[in-house]
Amino acid sequence: METIVKTNYGTVEGFEEDGLLKYLGIPYAMPIDGERRWKRAVECEKWEGVRPAKAYGPAAWQEDMGIYKGGDDCLSVNVVRPLSGENLPVFVWIHGGGYMAGCADDVMYHGESFARDGLVYVNFQYRLNVPGFYEFCTYPGCEKVETNRGLSDMIMALKWIHENIAAFGGDPQKVTIAGESAGGAAVVTLMAVPSVKGYFQQVIAESALCNCVMTPQMQRKNIDMFLEGMGWSKEGIYEKLLKADPFDLVKGARYQEKVHQYRYPGILEPGPVIDDLLPERPLDAIKKGSAEGVKLIIGNNLHEGTMFVRPEDTGFPNSWEMVKQMLENNGYGDRFEMVKAYYDDPSKTDKYGEPFVHFCTDYVWEMPSIKAALFQSSHADTWMYRFEFMTRFAKDTGMLVTHAFELPCVFGVKEHEFSRVFFDGETEEDADRIIRDLHEPWVRFTKCGDPDPENWPQFQGEIPPVRIFDRLTRTERLDRRELMKVWDDMRFYEA
Repeated sequence: METIVKTNYGTVEGFEEDGLLKYLGIPYAMPIDGERRWKRAVECEKWEGVRPAKAYGPAAWQEDMGIYKGGDDCLSVNVVRPLSGENLPVFVWIHGGGYMAGCADDVMYHGESFARDGLVYVNFQYRLNVPGFYEFCTYPGCEKVETNRGLSDMIMALKWIHENIAAFGGDPQKVTIAGESAGGAAVVTLMAVPSVKGYFQQVIAESALCNCVMTPQMQRKNIDMFLEGMGWSKEGIYEKLLKADPFDLVKGARYQEKVHQYRYPGILEPGPVIDDLLPERPLDAIKKGSAEGVKLIIGNNLHEGTMFVRPEDTGFPNSWEMVKQMLENNGYGDRFEMVKAYYDDPSKTDKYGEPFVHFCTDYVWEMPSIKAALFQSSHADTWMYRFEFMTRFAKDTGMLVTHAFELPCVFGVKEHEFSRVFFDGETEEDADRIIRDLHEPWVRFTKCGDPDPENWPQFQGEIPPVRIFDRLTRTERLDRRELMKVWDDMRFYEA
């Protein structure tokens, strides 16, 4: 395979490193400078000559762990592949970060382990926070601000992959899209987007916030708080957006993030909205067959909520008063006692964590993922998992098996700041085993369409099988009928 590859937009030159071929920072859309920051992705222009593809492009505008970074030229894609092979299966990773932060150049997401296992690995960057997912179409004078800008970036990236990946040795008819957290939410959402039909054949959704979609009118609750954080009135918003420093916008978004649970307990952060790109809520569309024939692996971690339920500046309800208000806000006040009885049960604490951690995990991740698996299993082969591997670090810090803790195992990356903390105190044997248990099924699924035919049955039946990734990885039939009865048809902040 040559390091020089011709795409539909021009020729790029990658490089060989550690026995792999890498092509980094390739534009898949126009930069988002000026007014384009508030428009959907536009196909990139063609270029003459050979464009170097030897470094990751800028991150999207963001604040991550106190560091402000990003740029307008952020819509780029990266390809990593083995030295040889043609028509290889393609694994596309969409990074998480709550639609607020994250970037493709994180060492965790470089993807070498997937490429070494014979896949073409692809990841890309997309607009985040205010430029990507804050919608202003309900405010006067904001008609020029197009909706679902961040989602449009993902759609454009998948179009680029579909049309160009063969030039890099990938099979455009054998594409698996995968992601975690907001990335998991994104791949579930993309299952409901008509314009990407045929761009992928399989999905892996890790810790997906399947319900992180709103109407523009409902998202306005979040945007009003953003405007408050910016100190802006509701007049002349578009002109203010054009003039604003992107980092100031991020600061306004962080203010919204800090106060949103105290105004509207249980409300999710801004994400995609219902519009012409996304005509229906993903779970409703999936139930009707929007992703007919698309194979799905979906699951979450046992204690997702420990990362988000805090005494102060909580990300989700941290008291029964907040839970009650959440239910009342959405017309379910009469169900409060039933919900409280289910979660305020000491017999569940050892397994699922404190009541509000358990409540948060089920509300945001477990219950919607079960629904996604149930609905998609009527239209394609579906598998479900749960990650329960509790490291010594996780137990000692009280984080338990929280959000994102499976990532070092999926990517098989030990030399990463988070991975070193995650595996601290674990034996090499135990670390290697859990990496093997989780990484290998992802690779096999991408190649063969079945993660583990001998040990991991498909999701079906009244008490369906679930793969438990733990110190002793196994398959169990989890009876979650009572859980689903508690939540039943309740919908939150959808009207």
